[in-house]
Amino acid sequence: MAYAGSEGMMKTARALFASLLVLSAGASISGCQSDPDIDITKLGLETDPPDVLYTQGLANMKAGNMAEAARKFDAIDRENPFSEWARKALVMSTFVKYRQGKLDDALASGNRYMAQYPKSQDAAYVQYLIGLTYSKQIVDVTQDQRASAKTIEAMQAVVDNYPNSEYVDDAQAKIRYARDQLAGKEMQIGRYYMERKEYLAAISRFRIVVEKYPNTNQIEEALARLVEAYYAMGIVDEAQTAAAVLGHNYPDSQWYADSYKLLQTGGAEPRENKGSWIAAAGKKLLLGS
Repeated sequence: MAYAGSEGMMKTARALFASLLVLSAGASISGCQSDPDIDITKLGLETDPPDVLYTQGLANMKAGNMAEAARKFDAIDRENPFSEWARKALVMSTFVKYRQGKLDDALASGNRYMAQYPKSQDAAYVQYLIGLTYSKQIVDVTQDQRASAKTIEAMQAVVDNYPNSEYVDDAQAKIRYARDQLAGKEMQIGRYYMERKEYLAAISRFRIVVEKYPNTNQIEEALARLVEAYYAMGIVDEAQTAAAVLGHNYPDSQWYADSYKLLQTGGAEPRENKGSWIAAAGKKLLLGS
């Protein structure tokens, strides 16, 4: 009898709660003009079980309603923390926020997922999403390139920690692009110093490209600018070495042709000094490192 009574009380409570929801919805509709803070679309959301919310979230994603999908997934995470449904919802929430362009929110949920579930079946995908989110924030080389560095860090984690995942190839492509951006930033600063004839400052930037970013699309210009900067300073030996390394690796390059002509104006030609830092960097370049 006690059990039956308890069960009946629970049914009554659920019925009362449902009635209150209906009344609340009606009050919200009639009073929406006077109380704009009430969102009737959220009423009753948390009463659905997590599997239902998850299915609804997927349906909203398919329909292109990302905002509503995000609400469904966030509700699961909030009301059923640390459950399997919450784990799955956190994956989808990260994706939806990325698609919405809410990049900070996507990073927050993605990083939280990786902190909680680094060895789960979806970890590689979430780590890849984090990399994509940083990649989407990469800007022109005239601006700050922190997003490029973060992209490399996040995508390298995909390559290192999940080498058999289907995301590795694109992760490596994103790494190459981000490295090109970082090299491009160094070149942009180096050219700035060259225009002002601050050759030592310019050389330091071009050296970073040659030593740290050899396999980028900036390498030919970097070597040619070293020829130009060293030659302008009267350090012909280093200028010749830079030209020789450029010629060994890119003999058909216009940058090499221009460097060769520059040396010829002073009666010099490309010649490698084996003891130069440029020669050492050139050996790594030949090896493709």
